[in-house]
Amino acid sequence: MSAPINPFKAALRDGRMQIGCWLSIGDETSAEIMGTAGFDWLVVDGEHTIYDIRAIRRQLIVLAASGSHPVVRVPAGESWILKQVLDAGAQSVLVPLVESADQARALVSACRYPPQGHRGVGGAGARATRFSAIPDYVTTANDQICVLVQVETRPGLAALDDILAVDGVDGVFIGPADLAAALGHPGQSDAPEVVAAIRDALTRIRAAGKAAGILGIAPETCALYRDFGAQFLAVGMDALLLAGAARALARQWRD
Repeated sequence: MSAPINPFKAALRDGRMQIGCWLSIGDETSAEIMGTAGFDWLVVDGEHTIYDIRAIRRQLIVLAASGSHPVVRVPAGESWILKQVLDAGAQSVLVPLVESADQARALVSACRYPPQGHRGVGGAGARATRFSAIPDYVTTANDQICVLVQVETRPGLAALDDILAVDGVDGVFIGPADLAAALGHPGQSDAPEVVAAIRDALTRIRAAGKAAGILGIAPETCALYRDFGAQFLAVGMDALLLAGAARALARQWRD
């Protein structure tokens, strides 16, 4: 029995558009609700939220029953957290602040078992192997792990072409908020210089044969990123959806 097929990785490889959303609330019930909404993929954000490895694991469990593929954003590109997240059952990971080809190669290696990489082999009691119910997991998992790297700084943009040449990087995600700050426009991802940099980056990613990803919040921004060539596009965030709907409802009845 082999490792499960990763449908998100297959969709990216086939060039199919994938619409997603951000999970930042940190509760498995809200994640389960989001899993019923019909998104292709959902980001379990371990970088800017309260998620720890136990919370990430709980998100993976509830999303397994949905049609939405979980993509876990780790807090940093460290082998130890990638190992834990993969053992918890994640098949797709998003790594922030990637700034060089060497860093990208190290991340790919951390997500692959030897001899292709250096992921620790200790999955006998892990959720990823269904607690040893998948006997061929170690020999088949490498092909099903999707590695997405996040470029969001000046050094990252400068190294983008080299990062794109790294075998095993399935997609590059542009972080618009951090990129805007790095370019001298904090909180202004719609500044002309930032928009031009995003368009150039998404175009280069697609031209290199990799999947291009990004997060938008406003509908017009999401449409713009789509037109720029984003293939895995996050179009919202759970906390903002809840906050917006709650505030609108309160205003409606107060008025």
